[in-house]
Amino acid sequence: MLNLIRLHSFARYPDGRDATGADAYANYGRISAPVLARLGGRIAWRGNFELGMVGPEDERWDICFIAEYPSPGAFAQMLRDPIYREAMEHRLAAVADSRLIRLGVMANGTSFHGAT
Repeated sequence: MLNLIRLHSFARYPDGRDATGADAYANYGRISAPVLARLGGRIAWRGNFELGMVGPEDERWDICFIAEYPSPGAFAQMLRDPIYREAMEHRLAAVADSRLIRLGVMANGTSFHGAT
């Protein structure tokens, strides 16, 4: 799952608590990471957004990573997990915009369309 995350400068908690978007997202990660691991998932890749080559000129992402799940069912199970649902409070407060893009694994090769 490709994750592209843009954070609010300041978190938007319904109760008005004071935190940055980065702090709120860090809380989301701290709470949700054990759930991801328990279900057999992992963060397979992380990187820093440097430059958008195609797309809106003002588009930027604060956090970029690929999460790997053993199956689509494991991802669905994570969404139903009560601890993960607790973590979502922090994600919702932190995130201004995001893209979650499910990708299927293909063999590595030298062409762009999947064949070698």
